[in-house]
Amino acid sequence: MINKTNITGIILAGGKSSRMGTDKGFLMLNNKPFVQYSIDALKPLVSEIIIVSDDPDYDIFGLKRITDDIKDAGPVSGIYSGLEASKTELSLVLSCDIPLITSEVLQKLINAIDDESEIIEAESNGKSMPLIALYKRCVKDRFKSFLKQDERRLRIAIKACNYKNVVLDESFQNATLNVNTKEELKQIEDAYKD
Repeated sequence: MINKTNITGIILAGGKSSRMGTDKGFLMLNNKPFVQYSIDALKPLVSEIIIVSDDPDYDIFGLKRITDDIKDAGPVSGIYSGLEASKTELSLVLSCDIPLITSEVLQKLINAIDDESEIIEAESNGKSMPLIALYKRCVKDRFKSFLKQDERRLRIAIKACNYKNVVLDESFQNATLNVNTKEELKQIEDAYKD
């Protein structure tokens, strides 16, 4: 059984969010900021939560906040920075824009840990979700070398690692919805009411 003392939670909240026009971590759903949902889903499963963001407003959550080592390099840099700051072998990585995420989904990733897989992603609706995933610390240096080569596409970095997907059944589809536009925000609000 994997103990939560071996797992760190990493929340990526560094995005500029050009489509939404505002920091998505602070969007509200049911009077709770999006990022709080990620925190709540991670809390029962991890020993520490790190928020990767240059925005000091995230300090209100009372968690360790770190800034991206390499600025404006997207999630590859965010994940690298989080893994660098993590003290554990395993890290659950979440973006801050998936307010319906649950501990149950994250537990499925933990249950799928094996000796070979370095990254375990959730897969929903036929799409793999690299920002709802478990990363082993050993991928950190590969991510760093991609950043040094100015390669910022997360899918490319993941393909260079041993990865597998945990396919979620339909009952978890809403849990992985992420919000990039005001229309998607409305869709989530409607899903939340169901």
